[in-house]
Amino acid sequence: MENYTQTSTDFILLGLFPPSRVSLVLFILIVPIFLMALAGNLSMVLLILLDAHLHTPMYVLLSQLSLMDLMYISTTVPKMASGFLSGNRSISFIGCGVQSFSFLTTAGSEGLILMSMAYDHYVAICCPLHYPTRMNRRVCVLMILASWGMGPVNSCAHTVYALHIPYCTSRAINHFFCDVPAMLTLACRDTRVYEYTVFLSTAFFLLFPSTVIVFSYGKILLAVYRMRSREGRKKAYSTCSSHLTVVTFYIAPFAYTYLRPKSLRSPAEDKILAVFYSVLTPTLNPVIYSLRNREVLGAVGRVTGRFCSAKM
Repeated sequence: MENYTQTSTDFILLGLFPPSRVSLVLFILIVPIFLMALAGNLSMVLLILLDAHLHTPMYVLLSQLSLMDLMYISTTVPKMASGFLSGNRSISFIGCGVQSFSFLTTAGSEGLILMSMAYDHYVAICCPLHYPTRMNRRVCVLMILASWGMGPVNSCAHTVYALHIPYCTSRAINHFFCDVPAMLTLACRDTRVYEYTVFLSTAFFLLFPSTVIVFSYGKILLAVYRMRSREGRKKAYSTCSSHLTVVTFYIAPFAYTYLRPKSLRSPAEDKILAVFYSVLTPTLNPVIYSLRNREVLGAVGRVTGRFCSAKM
């Protein structure tokens, strides 16, 4: 077993995989995925900012999702990569708190922004005549503020608790980031009461949004089924299925991890599931929500042309 040196307040992140040749291959795979996620989400934020045609509620919400994904993947992967390359897997007490707070803030906010996007799609397809009033600028801004505002409040409560409980001699977190459920396994006190609060917050930030998302897309699919245009139905089904796939990749493993009691958790299983919602989903979101979209591709051409003409 690998020997770690640590101070009395430092934590040790055991990482996504133990040191081996296989782990090197997995690490080499994760690095380009991380770079793709950074490039894709940053491109979406800048594109929506620069192109006036995309200044609509749908794309403003999408820009917030991309911004959250940028923060999401930047919170976990760089620390995991630096620990793997340097061999120093320790993280300070404050650093662990900051990472936990950032991760939980983005996770909670993203669930709410996905719900807002689903509602926007529902109104656009099922109630097109009411779209200008139901999804005006004021409503869109309130949705964004609520998503960004409620995430940190929830995150602060969980992070403060996790940093104030007494820990046993071992401070080795069997994860690749400071995940609160993984930290609870090191606690020297009974945390069953706190686990109920985790269940309640997970229900609000994941199960409630997923219910709204399923309802919204259910109504959308019903409306699409009644379309006379076969080509229109095919296109709408393809869009809805791809969107639901990404939402499922994010919410299902997250909810499965956080809704289970501590006695039923498996560290190896939790880490694999975490890769889905913290690494793969931020990479897939720009592809699913935007790069397949004609309006976005048109915006790429307009912005590129603008920059090319400015240089001439």
